[in-house]
Amino acid sequence: MKTFCGRANPTTGSLEWVEEDEDYDYHQEIARSRYADMLHDKDRNMKYYQGIRAAVSRVKGRGEKAIVLDIGTGTGLLSMMAASAGADFCYAVEVFKPMANAAVKIVEKNGFHDKIKVINKHSTEVTVGPDGDMQCRANILVTELFDTELIGEGALPTYEHAHKYLVQEGCEAVPHRATVYVQLVESKRMWSWNKLFPVHVEAEDGEKIIVSPSEMENCPGVPSVCDIQLNQMPSSDFTILSDVVTMFSVDFSKPVRSASTCYRVQLEPVKSGKAQIVLSWWDIDMDPSGTINCTMAPYWVKPTSAFQWRDHWMQCVYFLPKEEQVLQGQKVHLTACRDEYSVWYTLQKPKQIKIHCNDPVCRCQAHLLWNRPRFGELNDQNRTRQYIKSLMNVLKTDSVCLCISDGSLLPVLAHYLGAEQVFTLENSAVSCSVMKKFFKANHLEDKIKIVEARPELLTSSHLEDKKISVLVGEPFFTTSLLPWHNLYFWYARTAVTEHLASNVTVLPQSAALHMMIVEFQDLWRIRSPCGTCEGFDVQTMDDMIKNSLNFRESKEAEPHPLWEYPCKSLSNPQEVLLFDFRKTVPQHCLSTEGSVNLLRKGKSHGAVLWMEYHLTADISVSTGLMQISNEKGNCEWNPHCKQAVYFFSSVIESETLADLPSAVTYAINFDTKTGEILVYWALSDILADEDSKPHADIR
Repeated sequence: MKTFCGRANPTTGSLEWVEEDEDYDYHQEIARSRYADMLHDKDRNMKYYQGIRAAVSRVKGRGEKAIVLDIGTGTGLLSMMAASAGADFCYAVEVFKPMANAAVKIVEKNGFHDKIKVINKHSTEVTVGPDGDMQCRANILVTELFDTELIGEGALPTYEHAHKYLVQEGCEAVPHRATVYVQLVESKRMWSWNKLFPVHVEAEDGEKIIVSPSEMENCPGVPSVCDIQLNQMPSSDFTILSDVVTMFSVDFSKPVRSASTCYRVQLEPVKSGKAQIVLSWWDIDMDPSGTINCTMAPYWVKPTSAFQWRDHWMQCVYFLPKEEQVLQGQKVHLTACRDEYSVWYTLQKPKQIKIHCNDPVCRCQAHLLWNRPRFGELNDQNRTRQYIKSLMNVLKTDSVCLCISDGSLLPVLAHYLGAEQVFTLENSAVSCSVMKKFFKANHLEDKIKIVEARPELLTSSHLEDKKISVLVGEPFFTTSLLPWHNLYFWYARTAVTEHLASNVTVLPQSAALHMMIVEFQDLWRIRSPCGTCEGFDVQTMDDMIKNSLNFRESKEAEPHPLWEYPCKSLSNPQEVLLFDFRKTVPQHCLSTEGSVNLLRKGKSHGAVLWMEYHLTADISVSTGLMQISNEKGNCEWNPHCKQAVYFFSSVIESETLADLPSAVTYAINFDTKTGEILVYWALSDILADEDSKPHADIR
């Protein structure tokens, strides 16, 4: 059965009705899941197995039957571990029906169907009794309900309910406890993800400074955690102000409370500085003694340990409501407040004993308009200088300028750099509100006119019957996920053509799609089949993911912030398609084909694609590769943008250059009506026939 879904096209800006298979949402859920990442996490799996064996042994040692409740069983892996360790029976609870069905098959395939019962329910709906889902309460509770923040997937209310209704008092629990750690740091880089710094502009009539509204300066931001691969953050990008301290622990073998609460610790700064950021991570003890420990600690905390890469559990960055100057040796108090699903932090000096547990709410709206990478992008001085330099090249004293981007500072730059009149087109009420506050804070409310309209609805009266001589955009749009989604600027430029002067200057004048073949250090794991995990056959899960990927998802590129995911280039970067903004979007498709030569030995996990914007003939900004830093091909990526990754369905491995295929060939088609890009890949020198081409449908 098919169903029609309404969808806003991020590239063309149009609302489309798309016919989708009824299983489309399910396939998306499976294809984009992190099951493969978890199954590849050897440290996690080994520690769980050790903890489960120990728990079963303790129960058996007391002369009891070992009855296991596994909540969120997924593949059934932890239940199979328990059954293999000698558990008498396991109840494996999984709410996601396709996953529960897969667990049944995996359990059957591994020969545990008589020891494991898969229950396709939410754990809060599970019943206990002679006619219930469980014959009796369990005496071993096994779960993996954790996210990077520990509690974001609802672990606390799930444990609370389980202890009340599903497990025996004094049960064993794997993991036994979780401990959350914190460290206070100063970091201009991370702080730039939450606050907008002053922007200095050298104009003909002297230096101008763009400042933030006071409302934004004092705004605590949004409460959601910033979870990143902290192990990719160089130590030069932050200053440690405190030792690592324990913030709080949760004992999962005892009744758990999910009600909102606060925890408070005293810190003695080891260095004076601006307290801006709380870095946090957790570990889990699989046994009561803590000898079986799985930790998320970053590299500088446990520098001698071998790190297990994982993407399902990372580290947390929390922004304090405001920066606080701390002095070495002068104690301060750090308070962590939490509700059922999230944590936030405040810092108090010794005399500030009042604790507010209200979660932070954005009052300035800028944090609703701009995500954290966007704040970082706006604070990137080198990037801003490129736009200033370009604007200085194209603006004249009689220039009438129109800016098309979401919440951009370009209108202010254009005004300060001498444009006679500046208009900015804002698509949403939020961006209008934020820009009004910005213009007022900089006394520009009468200098720059905000037009709240979609490009196709722009009228001459909006522009006071003037023709636009300079059209500018970064471009940046909040609806963009993949690099080419910002081609919406091109469609907007086309929609406002009648309002442009015949000799209009468009900045950027064009954009180019670039690509490169890479070997990932670790990211490949999220799409790699597992086969067996700790001796258990999970091929059914691999097949399930592959089937969902083949449904459509494998034909689409995935956005990833590659500064967090090291890779090396196996080819040179290559420009593959050009989009000329000086002209309107053509009616015909844009197509190209060619090949990318493989220059280095390694595993070709996939291709990375990104956009480069040519602001003027000789000034460009890249949303992707910044440089290849050494002979090994290690890459440095734009830290403010996500790049598009297409994972090859089969990995090409070469130990020597002689083993390499001469090139990866490609054919690219940009459908100008839909804004969709199709990429066809092949490993031979000549493109395969159309019907046999492996392809990627990149939206």
